[in-house]
This record gives sequence, structure tokens and C-alpha cells, in this order.
Amino acid sequence: MDGAGGPGEGPAQEALQSLSRRLQVQEKEMELVKAALAEALRLLRLHAPPNPLQDPGTPAPTRDRPRRNSSSSSSPSERPRQKLSRKAASSANLLLRSGSTESRGGKEPLSSPGGPGSRRSNYNLEGISVKMFLRGRPITMYIPSGIRSLEELPSGPPPETLSLDWVYGYRGRDSRSNLFVLRSGEVVYFIACVVVLYRPEGGPGGPGGGGQRHYRGHTDCVRCLAVHPDGVRVASGQTAGVDKDGKPLQPVVHVWDSETLLKLQEIGLGAFERGVGALAFSVADQGAFLCVVDDSNEHMLSVWDCSRGTKLAEIKSTNDSVLAVGFSPRDSSCIVTSGKSHVHFWNWSGGTGVPGNGTLTRKQGVFGKYKKPKFIPCFVFLPDGDILTGDSEGNILTWGRSLSDSRTPGRGGAKETYGIVAQAHAHEGSIFALCLRRDGTVLSGGGRDRRLVQWGPGLVALQEAEIPEHFGAVRAIAEGLGSELLVGTTKNALLRGDLAQGFSPVIQGHTDELWGLCTHPFQNRFLTCGHDRQLCLWDGEGHALAWSIDLKETGLCADFHPSGAVVAVGLNTGRWLVLDTETREIVSDITDGNEQLSVVRYSPDGLYLAIGSHDNMIYIYSVSSDGAKSSRFGRCVGHSSFITHLDWSKDGSFIMSNSGDYEILYWDVVGGCKLLRNRYDSRDREWATYTCVLGFHVYGVWPDGSDGTDINSLCRSHNERVVAVADDFCKVHLFQYPCARAKAPSLVYGGHGSHVTSVRFTHDDSHLISLGGKDASIFQWRVLGAGGAGPAPATPSRTPSLSPASSLDV
Repeated sequence: MDGAGGPGEGPAQEALQSLSRRLQVQEKEMELVKAALAEALRLLRLHAPPNPLQDPGTPAPTRDRPRRNSSSSSSPSERPRQKLSRKAASSANLLLRSGSTESRGGKEPLSSPGGPGSRRSNYNLEGISVKMFLRGRPITMYIPSGIRSLEELPSGPPPETLSLDWVYGYRGRDSRSNLFVLRSGEVVYFIACVVVLYRPEGGPGGPGGGGQRHYRGHTDCVRCLAVHPDGVRVASGQTAGVDKDGKPLQPVVHVWDSETLLKLQEIGLGAFERGVGALAFSVADQGAFLCVVDDSNEHMLSVWDCSRGTKLAEIKSTNDSVLAVGFSPRDSSCIVTSGKSHVHFWNWSGGTGVPGNGTLTRKQGVFGKYKKPKFIPCFVFLPDGDILTGDSEGNILTWGRSLSDSRTPGRGGAKETYGIVAQAHAHEGSIFALCLRRDGTVLSGGGRDRRLVQWGPGLVALQEAEIPEHFGAVRAIAEGLGSELLVGTTKNALLRGDLAQGFSPVIQGHTDELWGLCTHPFQNRFLTCGHDRQLCLWDGEGHALAWSIDLKETGLCADFHPSGAVVAVGLNTGRWLVLDTETREIVSDITDGNEQLSVVRYSPDGLYLAIGSHDNMIYIYSVSSDGAKSSRFGRCVGHSSFITHLDWSKDGSFIMSNSGDYEILYWDVVGGCKLLRNRYDSRDREWATYTCVLGFHVYGVWPDGSDGTDINSLCRSHNERVVAVADDFCKVHLFQYPCARAKAPSLVYGGHGSHVTSVRFTHDDSHLISLGGKDASIFQWRVLGAGGAGPAPATPSRTPSLSPASSLDV
């Protein structure tokens, strides 16, 4: 336009031209619809078996490009009239299809891909496509031309297996009784369904220290631990849950050997409700008994024979939450519980060892002139028999033994009771942990003030240290070798050190639900993000956190540039960031729409970045060679629901995408972000990655009767031999690739305590990384080849039948 034109003349003229073009296109489409209706009527008159509609050598019909992607020079008069008949046939095919949402993505071919003489060059195109159903919707996928029969595809489970190599994270945010040191020097703690035995020294590893072993006998999240007086046996209690079929999984306590990792006893199956909240071994009689408090409304308190697994006594504890339980080390008939607004002293009579004949009687701790705190999270027994309690007011109360008041009613009548003999204000805010050291001193850990204080006789403060704010408050304390201390924090970090030298992290983790995961293109590193707004880069060889930054918003997806120099991160507000992986500086900050971003993906050559949004669009950006600069290239518009997954072709020109309503669409990005209406033409396209959960090469991974949300993530290995799947039932699956046969068998691996949100192979396929959603856990699995050594704790599982079907959705 001439620069002398008035303001606004240019945009107005362009708008008029655009409207004119759209009108012309719509007129032409009306002609196509009329022709399609005529063709449809003709086809409906056919009563004999369908015959070929065209010469077998004629190419499959195609459709026009989407209107919104038509260029200004593409007027209807420039389109060859001879294509009308083909388009009419294609439109007629559309009218004959059932109204599935995926039909928007492209048209079925009217002839066989084979040449003259093909036996399938008619409407009965079984063998050209397969069909599966999600929520009753048919999804048609075309078989690549190189596959003559589905029977040619791999049929068994993969020869590769997985072995749990490392677990990142520690459950300190919302659990207690979660950190102990065994006789072997190993630190024992838990996250998700796994109890971790961590060796601080020796073995493989970098700054993070030694190695890990894992007890994986639980079927749902572990909530508490207790270590036997022998320092070898461990009791771990799990919460209730549901299995894949919705059937309840009952809470239970496992007693197991920490040296062999073998389960010795299963206690209380069917006896507990909701979960196991607290437990403790007796001390005075070498750990013969186990006390358990469940999470029912009445917080049932029970005593069990450890060797036989039988219940000796049970009683309703209190309707208030119970946070801690313990046997007196001097007398196993004395049990103490504490929690919300109470300290209870229990006398247990064993009933001469007869199951169920024991009795439990309670005396409630009386605070008298002392302020009654809202919570009493912890207590510890002193060598002289006194008890120290830490409460939500920051006070340490000393409870001393005294003769029982003879007027106090109660069966069994305790010979002694406890009263408050001293109070010391120790912390600002709640006291979360108390620990008796070998030298008789006591450690207390504060919540709000994050202080760790050592107390001598008479509660005289001897020494203290403060935990850095970014690690959170003190949740648990355990005494290691010599003067070494282990401290668990409310931000799921495990620290190691002493009061004089301070503390450094050996285990770190996220604190909220995880969704974003990507692996480095040529290093054994990976990046995670989630609802805690932290972006974390992990060293897979050193098993340590390399760095983390606060995103200020929820991170949901991420991807490394092929150079590894930058990483793109998608947020829940429509913003996406590009960060320098070395300096951690933000080099780009761009917003597309105002809805959450579910996937970001660089093309294999690094020239483009695709961003899938919940506004149903895929935004395409051109990227500079170093990945630092991006400029809008176009948008892929055509999905009718939010984008869930996408992959680039190996040549970096095309995209395959999935959406929330189970569409499979293909896009010509380099050609202008155009929707490829004929999905059949993309059947032989090779993909640089395969993370789309819907497609011919992976349709066999879907379980029978799936509602479409059962699979959260999928990833093909770089060598294209296996495909890993993250499901909604806490499991990681391993299938052979391609997985395009009905009832495809898999190897199934447990350990996560929540829906598994993402899986990715490392650059060399040596490891697989999986994310637990709400359990905030990160598992690093070692991939073992066929015949490789090492355990493979997997059970075969079969996916349901998905039968091949005609390419016509009728």
C-alpha cells in the first residue's frame, strides 16, 4: 500500500480482501457439498458388495487445505475443475462416516495403497487401518505400507527390563516417624510406596553420597516407620488405596529385614481403617511387641505380637488426631500417645499372651497451670524415666513419674502416673521433632524458626544451628555415626552435618504435584517442574540436584533445545520461558493465550518450537541457532479440544498431535502450519520422537474399557525398540515397539503412590525417568538389556483387545 494512505486504511482494505476471499471459498464449498450429496445418494443405491470407485492406480483423494490457512493468492478460480469429482467423493465419504470427533482430522482413502492387482482396492479396506474406541468414540489409525499384516509385529513382552536405580525425594512435608539410622549405618526413610535405604558413604555417586537400596513390598503410600531395637528389622505402615479396578486396598504393616529386604511378617491386614498413622516397637523386651495407631475416626490403638503377627489388645484411642506413639524403654506395659490437644498414658496388660485378651487403660495427661497446646507432635523418653514433649507453642514440657492417685478409677489401675514438673520455652512456633542422643542430651527441631537446639540436663541449651530457609523446617532428626546428624525437613530435603559445621543436602525433592519432565539431549541430566513452582535440573550420574529456581508460577511442561544450551518451560498461565541452562537466566518470556500449556517441543533440527495449549492451538516459533531467540512463525488451528501431546517428524517439517477429545491430527509446519486433511498420507511418516498416546504404533498400550485418561504419558526409546507408558494407576509399563497388536503384553513396575504423570528415556536409553504426580517422587530406572543381570521385579500384564476394523467408520 502507498505510505500516503490515511490511518487505518491499510487494515480496513486487508479486512475487505480477506472477507472477499472467504466468501469465494464458501461459495466453492457449497458446490462441493452439493456434489457430495449427489455422490452419497448414488452410493446408497448400491446393494451389491462395493466395487472399486476408481482405477487402482489412481492416487487416494485429498481435500482442500483449511480455509484459515488459505493464502491470499489462492482464489477458487485457480483450483482445477477436474478435482471437483475427487473432492465430491471425499466429502461423500465424510457424510457416510459416524460423527466421531477424530473424523475432523482427515479422510479415509477410497482405494488401496497397493498398485494394480491389489486385492483390497475397494470399500472393504480391512488391513489398511485399525480402529479402537475411547469412551465409545472410534479412532481410526492407518497401517504403514510396509506392514503387510499385524501378525508380523512383535507379540511378546520386551526383552529389556527395568531395575529401580535411584529415588529422588523424601516425604517430610506431611509425615512423621520418617527418618532413622540402621545398625549398618544406612539411613532409612520413605517416599511414595518405597522405603529407601541410603548409604551416605561409599558406593557409586557424586556429591549426593553413596548408593540406595529399596524395599518395595507396599502397594500404596508408606506413612510411617519404626526400627526394631536390633537395628535390622523395620516396620513400615501404609495407607489405604484402591486398585486398578476400584477395589479397596487395605492398610497394613510390613515387618521386614533391612539386610535381605525380605518381608518377615504382614500385620493387621483387614484390621486398620484408612491407613497406619503411627507405630512403635517395644524396647524393654527386645522388640517382642508392636504398637499401631490407625487413621480411623477413633484412631484405634492396638498391640501386636511381632513374631506371630497376632493382635493382643485393641482400644479406641481418641477422636483427635494421633501424631506419635511409643513404648517406655523401661516398661513395655507403658505406652504413650500424643497428638491434637492431648498426651495419653496407657497401661497395657498382655492377657498372658492370649490373642485379643489383653487390656489397655488410659490416663490423660493433665496440664494444670500450664497452657494446653493445640498440638503435641513429638515426645521422647529420658534415661531416668521422665518424658519430654514438644508442642505447638514452642515449649518443651517435662513429665515426671509419680505415685498413682488411689481415687483414680480405671481397670488395671496403673501403679504410676505422670505430671508436669518443668517447662522450657525452646522455639518460636511449633516443635516438630525431639531426639535423644547417645550421650544423654536431647535435640529439638523447630518449625517456624528452623532451629536445631541441643539440650543438656535441666533443659540447658548447649548448642544450636539454623537450617537455611529454602530447605524448610525441621521435620525429623536421627543420630548418625559419631557427631553426625541427619535432618529431614518439611520441604522434602534430607540434610547431613553437625551443629558446629552446619548441614548440607544429600537428598532433595519436590514438594507438590509433578508434571513437567524432559531429558538432556546428550548428557545424563533431566529437568522437572510442577505445582511447587520449582524448576529443577538433576544430575542422573551423581544422583543430585544440580540447580533449582523458583518459577513463581506452576510449571507443566519442558523441553531441551537440541544444543542443550537452553530449555523451554511451559506454565499454567499461557506463559513460556526459555532459560540458559548454565547461567539459569531467562532469555525469553512470551505469553500465548491465557490458558495452561501442556506441551513444548523443539524440532529435531532446533529451528522450530511447538507449544501446545489448552486453548486448542499449537503455536509455532522460529528459533535461532543457539535457541536464545524466538519469533512467531504461525499457529496450527483445527483441534476441537485442548492439546495433550505432539511430536515432530524426523525431517522437522511435520507435527503429529493429540487432543483432549482423542483426535489425531497432522500438520505441515514448514508449508505454513497447514492441517493435513488426508491422514492416510501420513501413515509412513517417520517421527523423531513418539510421545503421542494415540497412534497406530502405540494403540496396543491402551487398556480395555479405558475412559481416555488412563494413560498420562508415553515415550519411545531412542533406539526405537521399546515404549514406556505412565498410567493413572501408579504403574510404569514397558512394551515392545511398535506396540500395534491387540492384547499387547507388557512388563509392569510399581513404586509410585500416585498417578504417574510422565516418563522419558535418557539420551542413550540407559535409564528411564518417571514422575509420580501427587507423591512428588522421581524414579530413575536402569534399563537392562535382554539377558542382563539384575532383578526385574515385574509382572506380565496384558492390554485389552482392540480389533482391526474397516477404514470406514460406519
